[in-house]
Amino acid sequence: MKKNIWLIVGAIVLISIIFNVVGDSFASLLLIVGAILVYVGIRGRKVPAADPQVLPSLTREREAHYLKSGMTAREIELFRETMNQTKHQIDKYQKNITSNNKLKAIDLRHDALRASKALFKELVKEPTKLPLASHFLYTHLPNMVDLTDKFIEINSHEIKSRETYDKIEESTQIIDQMASLIAKDYSQFVADDLDDMDVELSIAKQSIKRDNE
Repeated sequence: MKKNIWLIVGAIVLISIIFNVVGDSFASLLLIVGAILVYVGIRGRKVPAADPQVLPSLTREREAHYLKSGMTAREIELFRETMNQTKHQIDKYQKNITSNNKLKAIDLRHDALRASKALFKELVKEPTKLPLASHFLYTHLPNMVDLTDKFIEINSHEIKSRETYDKIEESTQIIDQMASLIAKDYSQFVADDLDDMDVELSIAKQSIKRDNE
């Protein structure tokens, strides 16, 4: 932005000098006003928010990874649509958590946000395991976003009745349970990896024991 400002200022000065030399002050004035309007337009321009429906570009490396996993073009498209939606939901969930201390406390207790991000990464690495995360993708995470959205809306009421406080308390309990389910989703998803690790550790221990005998 600073670079743009100095470029515009420099252009104004240069144009002013040129037109002062030739004596066309009116044309110089028009150009100066035009430059100012351009600057105002640049400064006031807002970057549009990312459209959740628009998929990011697919890199060759990522496409090769999906194809190597045995996925068809249609399966890749569906997977990317699902993951794009999931990413936006995780971002919204994180935004909701950071805006409220009660939601932060719940997340600290269950680590649900970190579990969501970790599960997302695991799915990117192993896209064919998408069906194993169906509860997380299509039920638990979307419900968590909706629940935290509603919680923030109700909690922001300037005047709260007894009924409002009851709803807040009930929502807190449900959100806590949902956070626990999301953490469980991740644990179940990586359970096979942990089992494999147990087998490898057991074999390694037996090998070490034999070598020490």
